[in-house]
Amino acid sequence: MSDENVEVVRQAYAAINRGDVDAAFESLAPEFECDMSRAVGINVSLDTYDLVQFRRLFDEFVSSWESIQFGADEYIDAGDHVVVPFTNRVRSRTLGIEIQARGTFVWTIRDGAASRACYYQELDEALKAAGLSE
Repeated sequence: MSDENVEVVRQAYAAINRGDVDAAFESLAPEFECDMSRAVGINVSLDTYDLVQFRRLFDEFVSSWESIQFGADEYIDAGDHVVVPFTNRVRSRTLGIEIQARGTFVWTIRDGAASRACYYQELDEALKAAGLSE
């Protein structure tokens, strides 16, 4: 089952990077929540977002950049969880500069859909949260 969980997350990233955001969001469960409480330097107004709020946050984030590439560096199988360290690359709309942002999401998969994503600044924190050690 965990290979299938990794594939759910992998397909969501692939859909986002080809510009098919709707397809990516189809992999999220109706009860999906995203925990951004550990985010530093990211302009978020809530600690936890439901599916509708997360879509709004995502759309606002993407529209604020000239270009964006969501880079999943690795997909780490952790049973019901998939740990995804990432390097996102964005280009400023106003200044034209490129910025890289790194972090890690721990995705929880239930019944073939992502029910939760939790953001971590550091990979070791994410691995520990997923029941793994680095």
